[in-house]
Amino acid sequence: MPLVVYRFGQLIPYDLAWQWQKELVQARKLNPHLPDVLLLLEHPPVYTIGQGSSLSFFKQEVPYVQTERGGEVTYHAPGQLVGYAILNLQRYQRDLHWYLRSLEEVLIRALGELGIRGERRGGLTGVWVPQGKIAQIGIKVSRWITMHGFALNVSVDKGGFAPIVPCGIPDCPIANVTDLVGVEMATVKAVVEQQFVRVFLTKV
Repeated sequence: MPLVVYRFGQLIPYDLAWQWQKELVQARKLNPHLPDVLLLLEHPPVYTIGQGSSLSFFKQEVPYVQTERGGEVTYHAPGQLVGYAILNLQRYQRDLHWYLRSLEEVLIRALGELGIRGERRGGLTGVWVPQGKIAQIGIKVSRWITMHGFALNVSVDKGGFAPIVPCGIPDCPIANVTDLVGVEMATVKAVVEQQFVRVFLTKV
């Protein structure tokens, strides 16, 4: 089954991308033969929290969007590559742990292609480098169809994380790809897409 990838060069408001995801998921519930989709984009500044998240992870009062994904509060902004994956896991593995580790694998491989060693940390979801957390992951799965996904910090303004406890992890520094290598967003986007295809389409 082919993967349809939508790459956006302009900033996409969070609410618009969220609505697209819900429409894509609903269409695949009605017709499970539709192809999988990956949206690659950047958002204007926005804070989002997951289902059941604690408001105690806000250090100060800021507007936020309550979503149905898992995970705690996070921050999206220009300079952060966001990937929303609409996959039918019945084509892969009906295993959420496997899916989360596979998303991490995409990002670890992509960082490796850029000359950066990314790693997992026991009991936590996401990807780290020695300087801090470089990628966040939060998903929602309904009838084995996924939505939401990952956010890779490329050149995001890290000051935007100051009002929150990112992902609910105290004393969690945030790292950017450009802290470690000089690279443009377009290059990062292409490498992430390539590794997403390799990790997922070779498993079907």
